[in-house]
Amino acid sequence: MPGRFRSALLLAAMLVAVAPSGAGWAQDFTVNALGDVRLVRPSSQRSWMDGGLGKLRFNGGSDQGPDIHLGQLLADARLKLGPDVLAFASVRYEPKQKTAIDILEAYGRYQPISTPSTLWSIKLGAFFPPISLENEGVGWTSPWTLTPSAINSWVGDELRTIGGESTLEWRYGTGAFGITGAVFGKNDPTGALLADRGWTFGDRPTGLFDRLRIPDVVLRAQRRRAPGWMSEFREIDNTPGFYGGLSWRENDIGRLTLLHYDNGADPAARRYGQFAWRTEFNSAGIETYLGDFVVLSQGMVGETEINPSQASRSITHFQSAYLLAGRYFGNWNAALRLDVFATQERSGPNNDYTEHGHALTLAVTWGPVRWFKLSGEVLRIDSSRVQRSRELGLPQRSVETQLQLNARFVY
Repeated sequence: MPGRFRSALLLAAMLVAVAPSGAGWAQDFTVNALGDVRLVRPSSQRSWMDGGLGKLRFNGGSDQGPDIHLGQLLADARLKLGPDVLAFASVRYEPKQKTAIDILEAYGRYQPISTPSTLWSIKLGAFFPPISLENEGVGWTSPWTLTPSAINSWVGDELRTIGGESTLEWRYGTGAFGITGAVFGKNDPTGALLADRGWTFGDRPTGLFDRLRIPDVVLRAQRRRAPGWMSEFREIDNTPGFYGGLSWRENDIGRLTLLHYDNGADPAARRYGQFAWRTEFNSAGIETYLGDFVVLSQGMVGETEINPSQASRSITHFQSAYLLAGRYFGNWNAALRLDVFATQERSGPNNDYTEHGHALTLAVTWGPVRWFKLSGEVLRIDSSRVQRSRELGLPQRSVETQLQLNARFVY
């Protein structure tokens, strides 16, 4: 059994084992779990998860009719080690990941008892950077849609803070200002998939010990044999990355978040058979209310660079934004989201990975009881990518539609 897999299982077993060890421990140990089964009618495009250029999680084949899938089994475990110390782990089973059980997040948090005017905390471990306004449920899921936006699909695929993060919040009568800073390592490959395949949509964040499929057309262009994979969470150049962010919350208005991210990678470095990608971006998000509607919007602009030699230097500029409007109706909620996305990358006459597109998502969820939710989602993506015609002989433009009916069990 691989050592990393043993570590994942050991952590999960330790968290579960302490729960029944006594009344005092049991009161300080909580678990939230989620499992889902879904009926999926995928698009006709071959999924990026299987080496294609399709932008959806599930593999193409709409002519074959709907398929039943086990989406994933998730558990978030929290253990209070004292009034100001918390240990947290998010563990997942998913059929296509490298190991049967993987970890999405695992960290410790120190948060002294807050005062009326300030709140301070520090986290150490592996966790998602504070970018998403959508994914705030168990296992980094969203209460609004089954599939996150292009921005947060990419965050789940390629980003993880493996290091330390500190947040300081100043409170006043009707809101608060906050500042966040982090230093991290083991995220040097970030940006590679965004350059090689472009933006995608999926609700399967990468586990800490998982690997992701490289598009077959990219391997063929590099004269490498398919299939091929890459590990996202690697330290290649021994140089840390960082991010810093600001936030503002006003109780009757909503919240605003700003973040600058730089993984600090040396674009000429290579290790473990992988290159480091220097990735920087700026992200902004807002949550507000219009009558009975919740409105979420985020935007991201950045670039990723690889420079193993002057002859093979490549810079990919990327942009994406979304607008989501959602509303609760008793036991129901509904959401409509519009995404726009683009990349620009030309590293030679035969390497043009430029793309642009938009997507529309409509999702409706019914939750008659606390432990059960039934969701339906329609996701339509209209994109144009030069790579499709240049390397596959297909039309540059592709329209993909995915329908899902999801039964979710929550504990």
